[in-house]
Amino acid sequence: MAYYSIGDVAERCGINPVTLRAWQRRYGLLKPQRSEGGHRQFDEEDVQRIEEIKRWMQSGVPVSKVKALLEEKKNHSDDNWTSLQEEMMGILRQVRPARLRAAIATLGRDYPADDLIDHVFVPVRQRLCLEQNTARAMGSLLDGALINYAALCLGESLKKSGREALLIGWGTEDRTRLWLEAWRLSRRGWHIDVLAEPLDSPRPELFPGQHIFVWAGQVLSLRQQEQLDHWQEQGYTMYCHTA
Repeated sequence: MAYYSIGDVAERCGINPVTLRAWQRRYGLLKPQRSEGGHRQFDEEDVQRIEEIKRWMQSGVPVSKVKALLEEKKNHSDDNWTSLQEEMMGILRQVRPARLRAAIATLGRDYPADDLIDHVFVPVRQRLCLEQNTARAMGSLLDGALINYAALCLGESLKKSGREALLIGWGTEDRTRLWLEAWRLSRRGWHIDVLAEPLDSPRPELFPGQHIFVWAGQVLSLRQQEQLDHWQEQGYTMYCHTA
């Protein structure tokens, strides 16, 4: 698992390090790990939590009230996600692309991207991969609709302020998931461009001065982590994006 310093997280999330320390000490919103030297270490789950805190505050919620809202969400029953998964499966069985696109758009307005990806779209895609014949066709239909929706969301995000970044698939063939992760990052304040074809080995020297996220679809192998560390030591602004 990749860990980030408070400086890295501050730059990535657009939050002052002083604010991050206050969220931890004063409000108990963050619980980063500590290195052997006592320095804060943040993982991808911490980054997601920071982005969620930002969303609550941007909607007008005082920082002192955010922790209770986060805990309430954590205790949310899984029944709702199961219901939404079954609803999506039912629409797919009807093989009606227009209705599928409308359902995805509605969900996108009603739920955060993180929740939809993790609790609806990924589980449904996994279910379809386990089945045969017709399920494969439904899976292909769903993938096309998800890529189309993700691309629309990336375009919409350009209308808001944000930082430019490139997302590259690294040693993974799941192009649909790559676009879903691009959508996830766009909801965290990034203007994301997607390198549509995953690479066996990204070449950051081709994109000088850019923020680069790499998506491997799983925890980086030892070789990949060593390579990422080497790129960062060379001065490239690269992050391993994980769900």
